[in-house]
Amino acid sequence: MITTDPATFREALSTGGRLLGLDVGTKTIGTALCDSEWSFASPALLIRRTKFTADKVALVAMIAEQRVTGLVIGLPINLDGSESPRSQSTRAFARNLADLELPILLWDERWSTQAVERQMIAEDISRAKRAERVDKLAASYILQGAIDALVRV
Repeated sequence: MITTDPATFREALSTGGRLLGLDVGTKTIGTALCDSEWSFASPALLIRRTKFTADKVALVAMIAEQRVTGLVIGLPINLDGSESPRSQSTRAFARNLADLELPILLWDERWSTQAVERQMIAEDISRAKRAERVDKLAASYILQGAIDALVRV
């Protein structure tokens, strides 16, 4: 089940559990995990993209190891609310994960990278370290926004 509606996603997760957040880029996949009570999201691994099959194997291993019950995938939407080719690519990525039989929530990620970049600049993190961390932190930002919405539904 793939949805953009938090209420539908929450219904599919009637038992709660850990969620895995993904910031899917062309070169990397930033990941983040939240606790089973959906209180806070934390950055996790950075997966260097190769072929989809290898990317999926890495995600499946993480899902099993962390006992993940649902996925939150950042959906890149234009500022005017329209979708772009990147949006369609992310939707295709989600469809290719549907056989994992986990609920998938596509979450608007419009400002995630910018917010994370601003925070790292404010913390005086070097450009090289920012580049290394931005995707994981963006995944955490996306997941935190989703779990904040889920607890209000």
